[in-house]
Amino acid sequence: MYRKLLIAIDPEDDGEGKRALEAAMDLLAEDGELHLASVYSPGGGGFFPHVTEQAPEQKEVEVGAVLDLLVRKYLPLNRSANLHVLAGNAGEKLVGLAGQLCADLMLLVSRGSSGHWPLRRATVEYVSVNAPCPVLVLPSLEKSEQADGSA
Repeated sequence: MYRKLLIAIDPEDDGEGKRALEAAMDLLAEDGELHLASVYSPGGGGFFPHVTEQAPEQKEVEVGAVLDLLVRKYLPLNRSANLHVLAGNAGEKLVGLAGQLCADLMLLVSRGSSGHWPLRRATVEYVSVNAPCPVLVLPSLEKSEQADGSA
């Protein structure tokens, strides 16, 4: 069991959030700390598709609200999570946050190179190589369903 778990979440993908939180509950110690993080590019675009050309403060509030909703929907009532909304390069910010928190494990959901956001794969690779803690990369729901259907 892990004492400090950091999950990188795309708040626009409800299924990804649910999957990551369910996996985290299996891995987190009873008295462990759970941290959810989302990173946006302050200039627009970037790692998560929810970013638009609006004021950074407004983006931060919106992303924080979505993360809070994910926690309320999918986290058991007896658990809590610390929310982190960061601006900048996703890989660098996630690695930095993991070090700052002294995380025992970072959890990511990967869509691989498919989809509309090719930076996702590069970010997962960057985090996996540079993180100060072990990194668990879960396949996306689509990949899991494909694997289940072909077995």
